[in-house]
This record gives sequence, C-alpha cells and structure tokens, in this order.
Amino acid sequence: MRTHLTRIIALVLFAVVGCGSEAAGGAGGHSSAPDTKERAGQVAEAWDGSAAAEAYSKGYYPMQGPVQRPEGGWRDAEDEEAYATQNFALSAELPRTHKGGKVTWQSGETLTLDLMGAREAYETLAGNSGEGPRLTVTGAELGEMTQATSRGPATVPAWLFTLEGYDTPLKRVAIGPSRVPKPPIGPAAEGVSADLWDLGGVVEVAGDGRSVTVVAHHGACDDGPAVDVLETDGSVVLSGYMVGTDDGLCQDSLHAQEKAVELDRPVGDRVLLDAFTGRPLGPARH
Repeated sequence: MRTHLTRIIALVLFAVVGCGSEAAGGAGGHSSAPDTKERAGQVAEAWDGSAAAEAYSKGYYPMQGPVQRPEGGWRDAEDEEAYATQNFALSAELPRTHKGGKVTWQSGETLTLDLMGAREAYETLAGNSGEGPRLTVTGAELGEMTQATSRGPATVPAWLFTLEGYDTPLKRVAIGPSRVPKPPIGPAAEGVSADLWDLGGVVEVAGDGRSVTVVAHHGACDDGPAVDVLETDGSVVLSGYMVGTDDGLCQDSLHAQEKAVELDRPVGDRVLLDAFTGRPLGPARH
C-alpha cells in the first residue's frame, strides 16, 4: 500500500528520470482520464452509515483556515511579507482566560471545546521576530468569527488581535478541531493510486454550498490537475488526478493548483472525502 512517503520518493525519481521517460513503478501513460468511480464508490460505501461518519457528524471540523485577515487585506507588500514570514512584535499584555469555547451552528446545535489562550493563539501567528517587515500587535480581546465547517457555517470563538495601523482586527480561531475518527477504509492500493493523487485540502466552500475549491496536484509538464466528484446522501468523494500524462509521468517538481468542483446539491453536513487517502478533507495549509 502506497504511503505519502513513498509518493514523495517517487516524485524525486520522476524528476531524475525527466520528461518523456517512463518511471519505474508508474502506471505508464494514458491520454484519457482514469476511471475514478470504483475507488470513489468504495470510499463512499465505507463511510456512509459508518461509526466514523456518526462520530464525524457530531464534531467540529473546520473547512477553512483558522485566521481571517483585517477587512480589506494587507495595506502593502511589506505587511503581506511580515504575515507570510510570521514576523510579529507584541507591544501589549495579552489577556488570560480558561473558559470553554462554544461553537454554534445555524441549526442551533452547539459544542463546547477547550479554549485556546491568547498567548497560544498569538504564538501560532508569530513564529519569527527577526529583521525585515513586521506586524505589531497592540492588543487582544476574545470575540467571534464565522467559519465554514463540515456541518455548515458556524460561529466560533476567536481572538481578535489589534494591529498597529489597522482599523479592524486580525482574527484567529480560539479552539482546535475535534479529533478525527479512525477512517473505515485505508489509502488506495498500489494499482489504483498510480492514477489518483491526494488533495491538498479545502480552500473554500461556496456560501450556498454548491461548489468546493480544493488544492490539487500536478507535474511540471502535464496538462494540469483534474478533480472528479461522487456524491451520495452521506458523503462527497473527490478524486484528484493529472491530465495529459500520455508520455508518462514527467515532472521536475510537484505543483499545487486550486480547482473548483461543482456539486449537484449543497455539500451540507455530508462528509467531504479524499478518494486517495480515504480520509476527510480539512482546510488547505498555506
């Protein structure tokens, strides 16, 4: 069974072999899209009605990152660089609190989870204090923000960090996700995974839930990534693969690209699954 580590090793081999070559252990070329239905069906069948799906339906699983930038975004390239490099300075005393944090969904359902302290939340943002552009935090208070989750939009507790030079705060979710239950199915077997590639997470769920944007992978000299979708009453299974690999897998490096996937109906509280890994998709890492 192929693991993420062996897939990374395979990418290195592909880079050494170069374009137009057939890599050892690869599937060979195909000019048409692979048949993703069988594997997607297996994943859907394993999850639908399972104990894992039941547990997943009761937890808090965000579908977007934990940070919201100030309204209007960064004022200049220097502040954008400071955020990207996590270069922050703190010029205020951060509040202390040990209260639980409540998640509230539009349905009225709630879930109380451990609250992340302001200091811990700040440290997830500020991984650097070196030279170069820097964002200065001048205060913080506990508030709320809206976040897309596996159960639809929810209001979640958030630390609101005041930044020097900004009228609106930088928001950071003040709770962590629930523990993901053990998947009822493992990653795709070797023969299947030759065509499938794991997805890099969810970038955005449309407000009406009718489309999902995910990070898909492709190589340096193919025609880009594609994502197939299989919808059931309990799940939405997404299958990522590369297009235009008729000369064999050929890549100098692995590239990531955002792909929007249209759904027949809103994703709602259905589990969003990756066909390759057999696991729920979480927010993309930036």
